[in-house]
Amino acid sequence: MYFSAAFVLAALPFLADAVPIQAPRSGLAIPIAKRKTTNPLVHAKKVARSVALCSKIQKGFKAYERNTGNVHSLAGSIKSDVLAKRASSGADPLTDDEAELWYGSISVGTPAKTFTVDFDTGSSDLFLPASTCGSTCSGHTLYTVKSSSTAKDLKKTFSLAYGDGSTVSGEQYTDTVSIAGLTATKQTLGAAKTYSEGFESSEFPADGLLGMGFESISDYNANPLFQTLVSQGKVEDASFGFYFADSGSELYIGGTNSDLYSGDFTYIPVTQEGYWQSTVDAVTVDGQDAIGSTAAILDTGTTQIVGDQDGIDAIHQQIPGAEAAPQYGDGIYTIPCDFDTPISVTFGGQSFDLDPSTVQIGPVEDGSSTCVSGFAYDTGLDEFWIFGDVFLQNVYTQFGVGNSQIGFASLA
Repeated sequence: MYFSAAFVLAALPFLADAVPIQAPRSGLAIPIAKRKTTNPLVHAKKVARSVALCSKIQKGFKAYERNTGNVHSLAGSIKSDVLAKRASSGADPLTDDEAELWYGSISVGTPAKTFTVDFDTGSSDLFLPASTCGSTCSGHTLYTVKSSSTAKDLKKTFSLAYGDGSTVSGEQYTDTVSIAGLTATKQTLGAAKTYSEGFESSEFPADGLLGMGFESISDYNANPLFQTLVSQGKVEDASFGFYFADSGSELYIGGTNSDLYSGDFTYIPVTQEGYWQSTVDAVTVDGQDAIGSTAAILDTGTTQIVGDQDGIDAIHQQIPGAEAAPQYGDGIYTIPCDFDTPISVTFGGQSFDLDPSTVQIGPVEDGSSTCVSGFAYDTGLDEFWIFGDVFLQNVYTQFGVGNSQIGFASLA
């Protein structure tokens, strides 16, 4: 999806000298936030362009096959005729602004330097702009490899291409990376020598991206940061929790923050490690099931809930005032900004209601009573749906690396 900037709410403690031996920690919180554009019309048009997710997912499927030697079970469900029309070899949610981007702080190197990164469960790699990057990296905090005594050149390059033509490329290194005071040593990361215009600070104000999927979809074929923390014994609980809200949002490393949810978690198994993939039971609109059981990917790097055309059409047919909005792009609908049609999503037999304020994601123009819908279709999707922030803002979500499961709890 396409995203706008978000400012970090609070500074985090980071190590400035050599890393001491750490005992496992029970859990630490990282403040995260978002900032929405002040131009609703531009916001609506940008979000409308963001729905083409197939190339992003396809990139992960290709990495999965390359890393594991096996074809991903969902790889054949993306329609090849749609992919053939896409201009580049891959896509990523961080290629534009005017929607939403959740990010916070990490530190890298010795001595430690602080960077802002997008926390993305729909990818698995960490990259930052290098000090050798050109003018398109202006405004970003730069990673200076020579200034870190713990950096090691892996003598490998990386190059990532995105659906709108944006690119990032550079060299792979290992270095010390800290998040909320928890430190991973010899963490693989990319130092980008090239950021295309889509990654300029005006378009993508975070410095870099931190993937939180599984190693099998890593372009580096290396452990993501959280898995490194687990393997090095830095956390007692091999899970992390996300809480998205207008204020007080956070990523909790090493468990969950019980102050932010109520009741028990509903757990669903990860059906195939790579993406955070499981099964959704149903999406219900005004008491009627619009879709039944289907594969689902939980992705913090996606704004909307994105599915196949028939299912998305069925949802909007049950929302009074909903209309297809081809003027904003294929797959986009508009809905009344004040709509109150009950919508729920069921995982693991438990139904979770969606707050209407999270389902409409911005007016089509300043002062308009018509908003862009949080449900959209991608013509390349067939056998799975992607559940992004429109759903995740309504639940507290636990991503369990150790037991390969996802948990949802009601918000406190």
